[in-house]
Amino acid sequence: MGKGGWQEFSSAASTARPQDPAAAASPRPQQRVRVQRTKAGKGGKTVTAITGLELSEAEGRALLKRLKATAGSGGTLKNGVIQLQGDQVAPCLETLTAEGFRPKQAGG
Repeated sequence: MGKGGWQEFSSAASTARPQDPAAAASPRPQQRVRVQRTKAGKGGKTVTAITGLELSEAEGRALLKRLKATAGSGGTLKNGVIQLQGDQVAPCLETLTAEGFRPKQAGG
């Protein structure tokens, strides 16, 4: 058909049901995600470290951004370990659980 023609059922894709985005997303693999509060090597300042994440660099940066916004603090991603300033264990556990991870508090 020429330019501007109307074809309501022109292809099989137009009659297919839309996919549910929640069903299409696969759950996170079982990762040993640990959240711990530490002071070692930080000049006496408390840092919350999240280890065990098996994410790409882009996914890690996106998760870091969400964690920093939730905790209301600064943070960084170094060698696959997310570090947030201050004692942010509780907000991190909540955010990681909401993201589909199974986090566990490590240390005291």
